[in-house]
Amino acid sequence: MSDKTAKEEQGESMAIIKAPPKQPKSVTIQARVEESVKMQLDQYARFIDSTPSYVITEALKVLFKRDDEFKVWLGQHANDKNPEQNQGEALTKTA
Repeated sequence: MSDKTAKEEQGESMAIIKAPPKQPKSVTIQARVEESVKMQLDQYARFIDSTPSYVITEALKVLFKRDDEFKVWLGQHANDKNPEQNQGEALTKTA
């Protein structure tokens, strides 16, 4: 029995080290928060040895996952335009 895999037999090479998983696309947002919230955000990021951006992203994921009323609302508005598009339209409309 051969130790070669099917890929090796077909002439395809196999990497010893796998490529890292692709990171999701990131966007920049700007928000104003109370100074105490910013301080705690920075402290929490240090506490878990991460970045404030990571803490915000993960906290929002938890919020969206746990808020049952939001899930219902989201299901009812699944066909709506992207909220960012709506905001952009409001900024560009003229009277």
